[in-house]
Amino acid sequence: MTIKKALILAGGRGTRLRPITHTIPKQVIPIANRPILHYVLEQLGSVGIKEIAIVVSPDNQKQIKHYVELHHWNLKLEYIEQKAPQGLAHAVIVSREFLKDDSFLMYLGDNLSGGRLEGILSTFESAKADATLMLKEVDNPQQFGIAEIGTDGEIKRLIEKPTNPASNLAIIGIYCFSSRIHQAASRIAPSNRGELEITDAIQYLLESGGIVNSERLDSWWFDCGTKDDLLQANETILAQLSMQHIRGSISEDSKVEGLVDVGKGTVITNSEIVGPAKIGKNCVITNSFIGPATSIGSKCKINDSRIIRTIIMDNGIIDSVAQVENSVIGKNCRIFSSRKSVDKKQFMIGDDAEILL
Repeated sequence: MTIKKALILAGGRGTRLRPITHTIPKQVIPIANRPILHYVLEQLGSVGIKEIAIVVSPDNQKQIKHYVELHHWNLKLEYIEQKAPQGLAHAVIVSREFLKDDSFLMYLGDNLSGGRLEGILSTFESAKADATLMLKEVDNPQQFGIAEIGTDGEIKRLIEKPTNPASNLAIIGIYCFSSRIHQAASRIAPSNRGELEITDAIQYLLESGGIVNSERLDSWWFDCGTKDDLLQANETILAQLSMQHIRGSISEDSKVEGLVDVGKGTVITNSEIVGPAKIGKNCVITNSFIGPATSIGSKCKINDSRIIRTIIMDNGIIDSVAQVENSVIGKNCRIFSSRKSVDKKQFMIGDDAEILL
């Protein structure tokens, strides 16, 4: 492979995920107890891309760096500050010193994909393309940059979030570019959103004779922009657990069934855990049911409660709640019930919240 550099864009504010993103950047929200960016870095490293710059905002730079460096990567990492959210093409402009005139792969840092990157790299390099886009059919094309494809598969036109889309092929946030993208980014004007759109830069390449092609993603993909996206991504990744892995303590009156990963120091008493599920380190789970598609962070306490298809981040407490489902719960949250109830509860709450039902 000739591409050796990657640009990960992690400056977005994640407004659709508030209140979660008031205190944690969306690119490091834990999915199956791992920050989203860890999956992206792992994918890039698996195809030999070692020089990686992460574009961050002034507000999230410190947190992004902290979460990335929770793991030791055999990668050369640096951080580039984008002072204002002026678009994906603007992120390319501010990264010019890092990118130089090298071809590179660009990956949106809030995306998760089950596909491999060899296909898009091969398509880019074999055609000596100026841009190769990863595409996937979607049900809601109005919310994405869309590619219109000709009868022989060539890209005819790109439109950012069209009102009346002529295609359902979304540009999903994985791109390969030659150095010609720099000229294209410098020639476009801000869109109606006030941003320099990468789709406009690629359209410029098309209209100026550049080679623009595409690769179809044949696997799952989530852009992790909503609560439902997070929960679906969590469920999908948990379903890929290959074996039951118990490092904690399970009492004889407890039952663990299916693909379940339990961290070191966790104690489970008089409870039932049904996978796929993941429970972090040093948790205490008592008299409870933890159902499928649930991930629980470290140092959590669950008592006399049912939890199904939910993400609970570190240091959470759930006590005497009949059923929590389809929820995303931030760090250091406490949810208590003072009365017996059979009602099912759904939550979307940020860090340090306390709820008494």
